[in-house]
Amino acid sequence: QVQLVESGGGLVQAGGSLRLSCVVPGDIFRKSAMGWYRQAPDKQRECVTSITRAGGTYYRDSVKGRFTISKDNNENTVFLQMNSLKPEDTAVYYCNVFPPTSADSWGKGTLVTVSS
Repeated sequence: QVQLVESGGGLVQAGGSLRLSCVVPGDIFRKSAMGWYRQAPDKQRECVTSITRAGGTYYRDSVKGRFTISKDNNENTVFLQMNSLKPEDTAVYYCNVFPPTSADSWGKGTLVTVSS
């Protein structure tokens, strides 16, 4: 079973920043586009941003200009730099392949809490 390990979440005041990291198994990292997803309480999981193998990126409108996805090809790690955080960014954040399928397993995620 594929293990994705997210880290870097925490409690931050509105306007603050956090940097999330996700270590990806090498075979998955090399052949897949990757994405960051989030699930807020009582809401469905949504894709926040993604990055292709070539480095092309996508951001959902609500995070454009505030979040930046990047990756380290040597460390098989995907990052999510989150600036100007808002209370509505509060959620558990996950990384996974993009797009994910029903066969893809999910890690435990990392909780981001933004206080107003």
